[in-house]
Amino acid sequence: MATDTPEPSATQLAQALVEFSLRGSFPEENVSSLPLKPDALAEAIKALADARAKLQAEIHAINEDTADDVRAWQTNAQSVQDDMIRSKALANEIIKTSEAPAVSGKDTHDAEAKAEFLVRELNYNAQVQEALKGIRTVNRTLDEVEKARDERRILDALHLLERSWKELDAIPVNKSCRAIKLLDIRAFELKSDVHEVFDHVWNTLINVDVEKHTVSMSSGRDDEPMSLSDAVIGLQAYKEVDRRTAQLWASLNAAVLVPRMDMERETLPGIQIQDNTLEVKGTTDKSVESLFTDLEKVFRFLVERLPGDLVETISPTLLPGVIHRVTSVWLDSAVPSSLNDMARFQQVIALAKSFCATLRKLGFTNLGDLQEWTESAPRVWLSKCREAALDAVRTKLSKGFGEPTRVEKIEKQMVSKSEGQKIAANGAAAVDDDGEGWGDAWGIGDDEPPKEEPKEVEKKAAAKPADDGEEDVADAWGWGDEAAEEEQLIEETRKKTEMEDEDPADAWGWGDDTNNDAPTATATATKSEPEIRELVLKETYSISSMPQPVLDLIAAIVEDGAALTQDRHASSPVAAAAAGLFGVPTLALALFRAISPHYYAPKEGGNMFLYNDATWLSEKLADFSATWKTRHDISTRAQNMLRLDNDVKALQGFANRAYTNELSLKKMMLRDRLGGEQNLLQLDDTESYVASAVSMVRSIALEWEPILAKSVWQQAVGSMVDALASKIVSDVMDLPSIGQEEAYNIAKHIASVEELDDLFLPRNGEVPLTAQFAGSWLRLKYLSEVLQSNLRDVRYLWMEGELSLYFGVEEVLDLIGASFEENARTREVVKEIRGNPRPRGE
Repeated sequence: MATDTPEPSATQLAQALVEFSLRGSFPEENVSSLPLKPDALAEAIKALADARAKLQAEIHAINEDTADDVRAWQTNAQSVQDDMIRSKALANEIIKTSEAPAVSGKDTHDAEAKAEFLVRELNYNAQVQEALKGIRTVNRTLDEVEKARDERRILDALHLLERSWKELDAIPVNKSCRAIKLLDIRAFELKSDVHEVFDHVWNTLINVDVEKHTVSMSSGRDDEPMSLSDAVIGLQAYKEVDRRTAQLWASLNAAVLVPRMDMERETLPGIQIQDNTLEVKGTTDKSVESLFTDLEKVFRFLVERLPGDLVETISPTLLPGVIHRVTSVWLDSAVPSSLNDMARFQQVIALAKSFCATLRKLGFTNLGDLQEWTESAPRVWLSKCREAALDAVRTKLSKGFGEPTRVEKIEKQMVSKSEGQKIAANGAAAVDDDGEGWGDAWGIGDDEPPKEEPKEVEKKAAAKPADDGEEDVADAWGWGDEAAEEEQLIEETRKKTEMEDEDPADAWGWGDDTNNDAPTATATATKSEPEIRELVLKETYSISSMPQPVLDLIAAIVEDGAALTQDRHASSPVAAAAAGLFGVPTLALALFRAISPHYYAPKEGGNMFLYNDATWLSEKLADFSATWKTRHDISTRAQNMLRLDNDVKALQGFANRAYTNELSLKKMMLRDRLGGEQNLLQLDDTESYVASAVSMVRSIALEWEPILAKSVWQQAVGSMVDALASKIVSDVMDLPSIGQEEAYNIAKHIASVEELDDLFLPRNGEVPLTAQFAGSWLRLKYLSEVLQSNLRDVRYLWMEGELSLYFGVEEVLDLIGASFEENARTREVVKEIRGNPRPRGE
């Protein structure tokens, strides 16, 4: 029985023939051993025809693409062949000529020319041959580059590329030659291809995932022929070392360092290493010790996995940023602003030094600020103390006034009985140096009334008013009238003391830069006369909540400075900062003076609060400095280090500037309400202008009353009243003429202004004290008298009254000329007044 043999597939047969024809490959045995039948040949022949057509099309396409090059090569080859034929003919002719040389000189010259031409042709042919060989060599080298690229042998590819460029430069052909250009383009395209492969391999060896906060590094992989060490060479070849290291640092910083070193986060993650992966994971505390531990992991990870050259390159980029963040954020936050927690500070210094040593062992040398921080603990701590002090001042001022506090000012003066009576008339609260009532001390009866107030303007400020429940101070003192001789003796003693005493302004500590608006006071004293006794003056005024914390801050700072001079702190790392610490109060007070006006200005009466606060602070600092010099619990060195005298003077001057600035501002506003530069009396509705100005003075007085001390309030309000009076007097004096009705209206306006007398009533309610605090007040009153008087009365006021004390001769004559008609009587009075410029004999 015959066995059935399967017929070979026509398609298998056709494919086997095509593969054999194109590539010379034999078919598999199961196909080649099969018998052929005639009906399968047709399809096989058709497949061969299709393959031939496809091959012809490809050849045609290639011919089309390279037609120009082929034609150029054909032309060059034909030219070379023609040159060779000519050279051969010339050679034959030269041989023939040499065998039978011609005797003519012309033939010899032609032969020499032909020989030179042949030499040049031979040289050219040799150059062409060398160029073709060079082109072939470069092309083969680039083929090797492609092969190395495909096999990811990056270093081999780079070396081959470098060799190809050298070979290309060695070809003795102009660089504009098309063949050279094509080779150059191919070389650069291959370099770009190799770079893409290099990027892939680099990212495989070093992978930083910012979102997952992981960093993976490996020196090499089994499936990659390039190692990290080879990658460094590649970076150098592409001149990308700086760029790659900068990218690596930025990615490492974003993925690991920033999350770990962000102190503003509520919880901080830790750093863990597993195999070749470093990741941010879990939680850790915010201690410096934990930070240094994690940073050591990071730097050790880099050193162990990166080539030394790469670590050395990345170090200048990585370290400065990390160290700056460590010192400026972590270490500075661990520095205490006082001597408290100094043990912890010493521990932090030790940890920082240990971290520096670890980094040096790992090969890092650019430690910069971190090394300096560990070696300058006193400077670091002193800087922190300065920053903390200045920040405390800023913070307190930014919180606002707080609740105002009433404080007491106590001043001791040596006064006579007459001076005590004047002070008592102003409502002063006073006791003698033994705490007894002044009446008992002087042995004067309680039933005697106080002496009448003098008409001169007093220079002494009024003291603190007594509480409503207290008995009359004048009665308590019991001062009465004494013999004229005794009064005269006391007065002479007081005047002598005033002449010998220092500048009265020095008693208040005011500097020379204040003007006449600043509060003034006088103090007189003598120990030689029994009638001169010490008077204790007490006043209360309001301060904000701002100066007390500043005073407490300064006290705490200098206490720390004093402690550092003690033996128990001799070994402290910040002992050397003691002297610098005593300079911090000056900075804090300078900042207070610089920025406090900004915070006080919006407050109603803010400048007066600023005056009170600065005055109170200067007095307390002066007392603190005086007490400091007498303390026995601090060293002599600490006693001598505290120097607040200049700061106290600066605060006093600052307080006075605040006071005078406020007065200047209010006076300018008051002047605007009185018509500004215009004459008030020539404006329409003068009465409303005057009423507005009077109302403003009363509102200002009401605003300042709960803030200022009584004496300062009187002088400040008195200055406002004086400005009002001066403006009216000046405007009246500027009038060219004053009619009877106009004089009546002016007197009426003055009368409405004189109602401000009720602001300066003493406690006994008798004579107002306005004239003591407003220098132009009596001028205003006498001006009103003159405007309401006839010529005879004006003469009497000048010759017999006190008009000459407040107006000059020319001023009075101008008023007469403006108010009265010129006649014989007027000229007689004018002549008499002009002839008596000082009728009271001053």
